[in-house]
Amino acid sequence: MFRFIVRRVVITIPTLILISMVVFAIIQLPPGDFLTTYAAELASTGTSVDAMMLENLREQYGLGQPIYVQYWKWVRNILTRGDFGRSFEWQKPVTEVIWGRLGLTVIVASASVLLTWVIGLPIGIISAAKQYSVADYAATFLGFLGLAVPEFLLALVLMVGAFLLFNQSVVGLFSPEFVEAPWSLARVLDLLKHIWIPMVIVGLRNTAVLVRVVRANLLDELRKPYVITARAKGLSEPKVLLRYPIRTALIPSVGTAGWNLPDIISGTMIVAVVLGLPTTGPLLLRSLTSQDMFLAGAFILLISVLTVIGTLISDILLAWLDPRIRLQYYG
Repeated sequence: MFRFIVRRVVITIPTLILISMVVFAIIQLPPGDFLTTYAAELASTGTSVDAMMLENLREQYGLGQPIYVQYWKWVRNILTRGDFGRSFEWQKPVTEVIWGRLGLTVIVASASVLLTWVIGLPIGIISAAKQYSVADYAATFLGFLGLAVPEFLLALVLMVGAFLLFNQSVVGLFSPEFVEAPWSLARVLDLLKHIWIPMVIVGLRNTAVLVRVVRANLLDELRKPYVITARAKGLSEPKVLLRYPIRTALIPSVGTAGWNLPDIISGTMIVAVVLGLPTTGPLLLRSLTSQDMFLAGAFILLISVLTVIGTLISDILLAWLDPRIRLQYYG
């Protein structure tokens, strides 16, 4: 197992280097840059643009240098100082802009993932163990509902429902008096009052997917000879389920569990915009539309790195659940 982990970690190093190159190339693809966009916005309002000032700013930020020089400075600053550059639009270091919203994004994403597994896993198991029962049909309905209803539409429905039924506004994560307030018990309690809407919206679709995947794989396992033999030997149904079938049925879900990590950075962008959440999703969208290259590049790089790390975690969990994966890897 240790050798398997070491080899997987070593493979990720060149992958991350290549990803950083691709990310930097992507943020350079759109014509122009932030200063060009900024000049166009000023010109559209009738404000005169100082060409010399723009050229000085372009040199200051290194935009006039070759792309490989810009890339090397960008990567070197990240590795040596944790400096992702300076946001042109916010006129702040990128880290200050991101970290201000990252904590809330982590809370929302983690709560959604927790909701997905706490609800989805037992429902999927019960649905497979009680096939064609009322519980199975209810789980199937939940699965189709979660997959069919767009997240932004569900957000709008819950917003209207909460206002009409409880006379409560659920826009944002805090009440107006707590938006800029320092952290306290009252602010935490206010956050808990507002977080359930985005948690349910983001978690419902993932819960539906988990229920369907666990049910399908567990049904396939329950029909295999080793399960039939275990039942014939007199093992109780809970022991039959917990011994091997559930562990094997979880393999596909565990294999994609690590992909939830990028959501910590990007969040659910459309839902965040609809609900007015102070998370990183709207900020990422804004950075892309305004061509704020260092801010957008930091987001894309973090999402890509978390995808690689999530895949690595999934591989390790899969190898732990199913030793055949380790043997096949070395074979």
